[in-house]
Amino acid sequence: MDVFKRILKILGIVLAVLVVAALGIFIWLWVTAYNPAAEEPITVEAPVTQTLDQTSFSVLTWNVGYCGLGEESDFFMDGGKMVRPSSELITKNFAGLQGFLGGVKADFTLLQEVDSNSKRSRSVDEVAGLRAKLGQSSAYAMNFSANYVPYPWPPIGKVHSGLVTFSQYKMAEATRISLPCPFSWPMSLVNLKRCLLVSRVPIEGSDKELVLVNLHLEAYDDGEGKLAQSKQLREFVEQEYAKGNYVIAGGDWNQLFPDTETVYPNTHPELWTPGYLDEAELSAGWQYVWDDSVPTCRLLNQPYDKTDTENTQYYVIDGFLVSPNLKVESVETMDEGFAFSDHNPVLLSVSLGE
Repeated sequence: MDVFKRILKILGIVLAVLVVAALGIFIWLWVTAYNPAAEEPITVEAPVTQTLDQTSFSVLTWNVGYCGLGEESDFFMDGGKMVRPSSELITKNFAGLQGFLGGVKADFTLLQEVDSNSKRSRSVDEVAGLRAKLGQSSAYAMNFSANYVPYPWPPIGKVHSGLVTFSQYKMAEATRISLPCPFSWPMSLVNLKRCLLVSRVPIEGSDKELVLVNLHLEAYDDGEGKLAQSKQLREFVEQEYAKGNYVIAGGDWNQLFPDTETVYPNTHPELWTPGYLDEAELSAGWQYVWDDSVPTCRLLNQPYDKTDTENTQYYVIDGFLVSPNLKVESVETMDEGFAFSDHNPVLLSVSLGE
């Protein structure tokens, strides 16, 4: 009987320690939670003085998947198993990312899911590495910052990640604009805080600006988050156009571009279903711009195998929204074979209109 009481006492002590530890972690996460303001100025690093003085220019968008979601990877939220990739995969993907961007030489580059200090990417400062490699003016806005994400198992751990915009030309200023968060407390403590990264580019000999909006909209919500974020985005870009500015919004929309599901039917809706972009919601003259000759994203239910047509799911969810005063010259989804990310880059060429 004494032995039984002693066991119960020990179990009680262990349980109490676990409860206190869990409560301590919860309070720590609450106190240190990332709570950005509605709008925040962003420092433009390595500012350049050359203003945009040409009528035609290129804009590249790419969700780089924190250099952890290349061809070898799956992901637990998409029906796979992986939580944190190996150091070897991070190194390989980061080198591939740097090599690709160094070769494309777009005038403006909009990147999503770029880590600055995260356990999932082995604490590699990808933002600093890309800045050193490209040597361009840049702005970085966090949209995911948590000192510890306690799920799944093994847990994701620390995450500091966001959007980066690179420019060959002068960015007069950059601003982080918060988007609606669909997650309620306490899940919001360790979830993404989505945003728009807005960069203003002066145009030589004009009082107008080129306004670039880097975005990564909600992925794993019930759909209401995407709709609210898309609505705020449309309202913002229309306000900028009304001022006479040229506007390009680009990134990972986590929504299918019009009619692209006919090209890449969703045969795995039980795993993940993106939203839909509706051209009818756009004001006159505005246009979504995409290229569906190559998919822009794949489902991470398994490592990439293009020969497995039954289980490999593709989407077109990356592209642009362009204001009426810009002329689209071309758009191309660049087929990188998902070697370094679960997304392919998309390159847009445009020229200034009236």
